[in-house]
Amino acid sequence: MRRLLAKLERSHGLDRIGDPARKAILAAVPREGVRDVLHGRWLGHPLHPAVVQFPVGAWLSAAVLDALAFLPGRRPAATALLVAGTAAALPAAVTGATDFTTLSREQRRVAVVHALANSVALGLFVSSIVARLRGRHAAGRGLSYAGTGVAGVGAFLGGHLSFSQDAGTNHAAAALPLVPRGWHGIGAIEEFRPGRVESRILGETPVLVYRDGDGDRFSVLIGRCAHRSGPLADGRTVEVDGEACLECPWHGSVYRLADGRAVHGPASSDQVVLRTRIRAGRLEAARP
Repeated sequence: MRRLLAKLERSHGLDRIGDPARKAILAAVPREGVRDVLHGRWLGHPLHPAVVQFPVGAWLSAAVLDALAFLPGRRPAATALLVAGTAAALPAAVTGATDFTTLSREQRRVAVVHALANSVALGLFVSSIVARLRGRHAAGRGLSYAGTGVAGVGAFLGGHLSFSQDAGTNHAAAALPLVPRGWHGIGAIEEFRPGRVESRILGETPVLVYRDGDGDRFSVLIGRCAHRSGPLADGRTVEVDGEACLECPWHGSVYRLADGRAVHGPASSDQVVLRTRIRAGRLEAARP
C-alpha cells in the first residue's frame, strides 16, 4: 500500500487533471471572502473534514439497515438515509474542491483520485436510490454496498492527504514543541522598532516579534505559516480593518499581528502566539 501511494504521489499524468481543475475552481470561486468561508477560517480548522461526516454517516447507516432485513420499515428508512447522505455530499464536495486549490502538486495527485473515487461512489448511491424507488430493492442494496466500498477507498485517500501529506494541518502548532519550556529572552525592547516585524530564533524555532505603533505592546508569533509552513518573516505587513497584519509570501494567508488571528485564507487555523513579558528592559517569551 505504501508503494502504491508513493507511486500515486509521483504520477505526473494526474497533473493533466489536477492543474486545469485547480484553475477552474479558482475561476468559479473568485471572491476571497467566499473561499475563506469554505476553507473554514471562521471555524478555526478546515471545514471539509467536518462537513464530510454527515454523508459518510448517512451512507454507513443505510448499509446497516440494509443488512438488518428482518426489521420492519427498514427499506424506507434506508432510502431516506441514502437521499440525505447524497444531498449532503454537495457541500462536502464544494468545501473539498476549495481546499484542493491550496494543495501542492503532489497532494493534488492524491486528491484527484480521492475526488474520482467519491464521484464514482456518489453515482452508485444515486443509482441505488433510483433502483429502490422503482421497487428493485435487491439491486438497490447491491449498488449501495458497492458505493460504500468505493467511498471507503476515497476516505482512505483523504486520510492519507491529512495525516501523511499534512494537508490542512496547522504547521505553526507543529513547530511549537521545539520552543524550549520556560521563559526565554529575545532581546532588549530598544531593539524592536514600533510598527515593525523583527525575526528571531527561539531554541530551534523561528519567531516574529511585533511591537505595536504605540510602542507599549509586544506580540511574538511562530515564524512558520500555519497553512504550509511558509517563512512569514519574508511576508509583507498589510492593514485589514485598521489592524496591522502579516501576509504569508507563499499562499497569501493573512494573520493579525496582535493575536495571530487568521484574517484571510487559505489558512483556516490561527497563527500560534507565545506569551510575553518584560523583565529589566528585555522582552521574554514562553509557550502559551
